[in-house]
Amino acid sequence: MSFRLGLRRAESSSLGKAMAQELNSSAPATATATAATVTSTSTTKKSLWPSALRWIPTSTDHIISAEKRLLSLVKTPYTQELVDIGSGPPGSKVRWFRSASNESRFINTITFDSKQDSPTLVMVHGYAASQGFFFKNFDTLAKHFRVIAIDQLGWGASSRPDFTCTSTEETEAWFVDSFEEWRKAKNLSNFVLLGHSFGGYIASKYALKHPEHVQHLILVGPAGFTSETEHKSERLTKFQATWKGAVLNHLWESNFTPMKVVRGLGPFGPNLVRKYTSARFGEGEGLAEQESALLTDYVYHTLAAKASGELCLKHIFSFGAFARSPLLQRSSEWKVPTTFIYGFQDWMDYKGAEAARKNMNVPCEIIRVPQAGHFVFLDNAKGFHSSVLHACRRFLSPDMANYPLEEVII
Repeated sequence: MSFRLGLRRAESSSLGKAMAQELNSSAPATATATAATVTSTSTTKKSLWPSALRWIPTSTDHIISAEKRLLSLVKTPYTQELVDIGSGPPGSKVRWFRSASNESRFINTITFDSKQDSPTLVMVHGYAASQGFFFKNFDTLAKHFRVIAIDQLGWGASSRPDFTCTSTEETEAWFVDSFEEWRKAKNLSNFVLLGHSFGGYIASKYALKHPEHVQHLILVGPAGFTSETEHKSERLTKFQATWKGAVLNHLWESNFTPMKVVRGLGPFGPNLVRKYTSARFGEGEGLAEQESALLTDYVYHTLAAKASGELCLKHIFSFGAFARSPLLQRSSEWKVPTTFIYGFQDWMDYKGAEAARKNMNVPCEIIRVPQAGHFVFLDNAKGFHSSVLHACRRFLSPDMANYPLEEVII
C-alpha cells in the first residue's frame, strides 16, 4: 500500500473520510526462501513481549518475514541483504539520524538473478510503501534486467533513524545522500533508475545531483512536479477556508500521518489495512486472494513499525501534495533521458510532465497505460512491463529495438 500525498474530494468529507482519502499515494515458499540470503541481522531490539500481547504486534523481523512470504509468489531466485551505509555522508556533521551516535544504518535490498551483462534496473518505491509492492513485476523484468529493489531509508525493513529534519533541503538530502551511499556500497556505476510517486521525486532529485550514474530515468506517476502557486485549484482554496480544511491543513503541518492511525489502533490495525488493500487494489487486473492476503500482511508490518521516513511529508509537500521545491522549475537542468509512465486513472496529473518536457534538453517520452490508476504496476502489470521495456529498448537486445507498445505515447 502507498498513501496518497493529497486529498481528492476532501471538501466533501468528514475528518475521518478525508484522512482515509489521504491514503493512496508462483514458486513454492520454500524455493524462494532457499534462494534468499540475509547478510545482516535486524537492527532493532526485540521486544520482551510476544507479538500477541503487544499493542503494536510488529518488528523488523516481522517485516522481513512478511516480505519473504510475499516474495514466495515470485519465481525468480533472489538474494536479500541489509546494505551498510554507515552513519552519515562522509564529512557531514549531520548523520542519517541526526544524533551523536556512530551506529551504522542499513538499506534493505533484494537483487534478482539475471543473465550476464543484463542492464541494471534499480526500483524505488513511493510514500508509505516498500519494495515488495513490485512483487508482480519482478519475474518479467528480471528476464531483461538485473533487477535491484530497495526500501528507502526509514521505510520497510531498512533502518528507521529518528527523523528530525527541519527543512526541505535537509529532508531531500536525507533520502538522496543515503541512496548515494547505498550506490557506493553496491559498487554501481551505470543503471536505469525507476521511481514511483514519492520515489519518483527522490529519483529525480538524485538524477539532478548525480546524473553521471543514471543511464535512463523512469518516473511512474511521479509526485512533486507542480507547485501550489501554479496549480492550486479554486475548489481546494475554498475548502481550505472551511473549518474542515483548516483542521486537515493543521494536521498536515503537524505531521499527522495515516500511519499514526494504524499504530493507534494497535491489534485492530491489521483489519483497517485489510479493508484498504481490498478496496484500493481491486482496480484493473486486481489481486488474487492469496496475493491480497500476503500484501495486506506485508503492508501492515511496514506501516506499523517505528515512524521515520514517513515524517518527510510536510517538508517535501504542502497540503494538497504540492511540492515545496517543484521539479518543474528545474526541468531545464535535466541531463538524463526520461520516460514518464502514468495510469489513465492516475490521480497524479500527467500534464505536469508535459509542462516539464517543454523545457527539457534531453529525450523525453510520456506513456499512459489504460485500465490503471496510480499503482499502474499492480493495476495493469502487462501494460507497465511493456512501457518499461519500450523505455529501455536501447539498452536491451537488438530484437527489443522495436518492442511493441500498446499503451499511449503522448
